[in-house]
Amino acid sequence: MNKFSLQGSRKVAKVAIEMALTENREQEKEFKNKYIKEGIRVAAVDYGGDFISSVNKIIERAVVAAKRENVIREIHADEGAVAGATREALSIVMPKAVGLNVGGKIGIARQGDHVIVAVFFGVGLLHLDEVAIGLGHRAVSSID
Repeated sequence: MNKFSLQGSRKVAKVAIEMALTENREQEKEFKNKYIKEGIRVAAVDYGGDFISSVNKIIERAVVAAKRENVIREIHADEGAVAGATREALSIVMPKAVGLNVGGKIGIARQGDHVIVAVFFGVGLLHLDEVAIGLGHRAVSSID
């Protein structure tokens, strides 16, 4: 991996994590306006429920949000990239979340051929809460 590619994916990963950590819709809009000026397209969406039964829904919500916010095109390769990156991000946090309720946000960022999905979980068991962040990356053809 060349230095330019690593720097590009690092920046996009940071933005995806920031989107997953936004506190409300107003902050999401603020970040969206900020990052579009830097050539980074972003989306975020909330989710929650039992982890195992929510995996498909989380992936679906990520793809729908990415299409709605024009982060990806409505083509099979782009949708598959977001679905795959989301699944990868979920696999990172799975050990903490299996069998428990989760709630949080999905952050998606794209610049050039880098698409990165970050999932932020609050994992709950009674009052013993845990947090986790997972990250997935895919390379796709540039939009522009």
